[in-house]
Amino acid sequence: MPELPEVETTCRGIAPHIIGQAVSSVTVREARLRWPVPPKLNQILAGAQFCGVSRRAKYLLLETDRGTLMVHLGMSGSLRIMPADAPPLFHDHIDIVLADGRCLRYHDPRRFGSFHWLLQSSHPLLDNLGPEPLSDAFSGAYLYQLGRKRRASVKQFIMDGKVVVGVGNIYANEALFMAGIHPARAAGRIAQARYEKLVLSIKQVLADAIRQGGTTLRDFVGGDGSPGYFAQQLQVYGRHGLPCRVCHAPLREIRQGGRSTVLCPNCQR
Repeated sequence: MPELPEVETTCRGIAPHIIGQAVSSVTVREARLRWPVPPKLNQILAGAQFCGVSRRAKYLLLETDRGTLMVHLGMSGSLRIMPADAPPLFHDHIDIVLADGRCLRYHDPRRFGSFHWLLQSSHPLLDNLGPEPLSDAFSGAYLYQLGRKRRASVKQFIMDGKVVVGVGNIYANEALFMAGIHPARAAGRIAQARYEKLVLSIKQVLADAIRQGGTTLRDFVGGDGSPGYFAQQLQVYGRHGLPCRVCHAPLREIRQGGRSTVLCPNCQR
């Protein structure tokens, strides 16, 4: 958390407010994030104009006429538009003040997020990433060919950013349930037809989550400060012991790679 739908929600939420806006100043209250905030960020950004906002995997790319600010929200971060004179909260670490009197405020209690300044499109954190899950490049045939002879579980396989980006734990749980695939099954033991179904499920789950503004389980809010509502539609994640919404059997929880996986023993074989 936040995962791809939450980052996409933030991207869409802030884009209309900052594109075309000039940066008045930058205030960094806490530079100790996952990586140190670039020194002299105020000098870098002051006077620059935002000309685009996009997303790659879980990274926000805020393009200016000088370069690109790449932001990762970490485990608990949010980036939203608000009045520049609004009193900062304890975990409001960075303000990018706009010329119109508003600011882009970064809030991150755990400080696992990051800010990076890019002068070109390439960056070690972006290189070697897999395709976007909502793109045409992500298909059943692609997954089948890449998964052949792999012994890792299918859940670990689709959560690998070199295979496909942005399929985090919540949405992997949901997509595997929708596709009727047991999460512990080896990636190399799944037929192409089932991968076709899994790809469609991943695309549907992520698209539905984006339409609902993401999944707020703790403290995520979108660019306008609103929480995500997809949590109300979760079929398996966080529902261990509760009845399956399809067959009513009790949902079961297993651990995979240190993460919780919830599945239906009847619907996912």
